[in-house]
Amino acid sequence: MTAATGKLAGKVALVTGSGRGIGREIALKLASEGARLVINDLDAGPAEEALAAIRAAGGEAVACNGSVTEADFGERIVKAALDAFGGIDIIVNNAGYTWDNVIQKMTDEQWYAIIDVHMTAPFRILRAAAPFIREAAKREAEAGQERFRKVVNISSTSGVYGNAGQANYSAAKAGVAGMTRALAKEWGRYKVNVNAVAFGLIMTRLTEAAAGEGASIDIEGRAIKVGVNPQVLKNAEALIPLGRGGTPAEAAGAVYLLCIPESNYVSGQTLVVGGGRP
Repeated sequence: MTAATGKLAGKVALVTGSGRGIGREIALKLASEGARLVINDLDAGPAEEALAAIRAAGGEAVACNGSVTEADFGERIVKAALDAFGGIDIIVNNAGYTWDNVIQKMTDEQWYAIIDVHMTAPFRILRAAAPFIREAAKREAEAGQERFRKVVNISSTSGVYGNAGQANYSAAKAGVAGMTRALAKEWGRYKVNVNAVAFGLIMTRLTEAAAGEGASIDIEGRAIKVGVNPQVLKNAEALIPLGRGGTPAEAAGAVYLLCIPESNYVSGQTLVVGGGRP
């Protein structure tokens, strides 16, 4: 199967946070099945690398870089898709990070930063896409066509079960699941499947890449500590029935399942992807 004959041939997909890690793998997977991509990353360098990889494989992609938390970002990424490809079929709200602390030490800045990136940003993107989706669905209905569109919001097992030290992240990711269920009911009339994927331990730079002390990433001028203590990571993997953390490619595969025609009657669900760990 080639991209031209893939299950997503002719579709247009927006994937936030797709310059690195899970987001990049999602973008590459969707492109390999024929989707045309709008790539996004906070930094231009990783986004350009993702664009180059997609184009080298024969795919089409453009970038809309910058922080998803900017007030006008939703309008910008929707416009980028419409200007470049004339439509929107798939939206994957993936961008995000963690900024952990126990609640008595968590600052307002930590709380709102995580709520903004994981909840407010997807809300604004989906709100910005709503006019196109409504009008496209109306035209297709009048023409006797049935065209399904897909929204996949990225949640976490922290949002399903909670996690110590992550009151902000757990709350935001639980909110993502609630928003998913609400929008599935609002947009069902437009033939839009709205689902969430709740990842457990996936091995990315936020977990395995920086297990040592002092490791951090820069998020809009903030030095955010990342990485998991090696012993903590080993203990976590021991609790996973499949015996290990997942790979970004495996995480992307779960998102892909909710983007293909076989999932046209699945909506309002949160799929836990955690190797069997509850």
